[in-house]
Amino acid sequence: DVRYHFIKEKVEKGIVELFFVGTEYQLADLFTKALPIERFQYLVRRLGMRCLTPAELEALANESA
Repeated sequence: DVRYHFIKEKVEKGIVELFFVGTEYQLADLFTKALPIERFQYLVRRLGMRCLTPAELEALANESA
């Protein structure tokens, strides 16, 4: 795969350094996995996001219209 070889070459030249990221720090899990509600809420907060109620969404939609 071309992408793999591109990154591999950059790592070998010292341009890019890769680090292992443990599952407890994988913020992308929010978008890629079914998570328990506690984990979901934790990741939402870590990303600076918030869950909006339908009423909050409607109010925001009305403000921008």
